[in-house]
Amino acid sequence: MDIINEALEFEQVKLKSLTTSNRIEISRKAKLLILGLNEIYKRRKDEQIMDIMKRLTTIKRKVEKRLNGKHLISNI
Repeated sequence: MDIINEALEFEQVKLKSLTTSNRIEISRKAKLLILGLNEIYKRRKDEQIMDIMKRLTTIKRKVEKRLNGKHLISNI
């Protein structure tokens, strides 16, 4: 139950004006939370846990999208 509460608190994190290291930490933390919730979901099959994992995944994708940035296309 502790990991579910931690995940709900993590969703409240502000994603404005983060440094690169903060983005990396958020991405790693989201991954750990998602994997932990997945283990609980395998046993319980609770749809609320799946919804939390989906929301965390969208946060993780947003942060990673910003980390990767737009790749420059070179004219050859």
